[in-house]
Amino acid sequence: MTATRVDIAFPYGIDGRRRTSAAANRDQHVRDLVEQVLFTSPGERVMRPDFGSGLLRLVFEPASVEVAATAQYLVQTALEQQLSDVLTVEQVSVEAVDSTITVSVSYVVRATQQREVATFRAPGSAG
Repeated sequence: MTATRVDIAFPYGIDGRRRTSAAANRDQHVRDLVEQVLFTSPGERVMRPDFGSGLLRLVFEPASVEVAATAQYLVQTALEQQLSDVLTVEQVSVEAVDSTITVSVSYVVRATQQREVATFRAPGSAG
């Protein structure tokens, strides 16, 4: 009998009994990793200054095709650099409407070959 793998969830939490409430299955853990790459700015993590996508720099830019293309490039590049051992990026699509940046990432989890699609809205954007 093999044990079920349990990973740490994001964001990490403590329950009322002062125990971790931060358990996630593999698919949720990979989604959490994608979210961390998207919403961490390069230089934010002291021990990993190259970690992150730079997406948050674009939140206050006027919505345009150029901003969406820049966001798509930043996100796809960051995911491929930071998580290539965990997933294969199939497609990144970015929509910038008014003050909202919405990012959809289609990827395959390498360990399970499970295809996933995750959608995120940039913090600080409206909507």
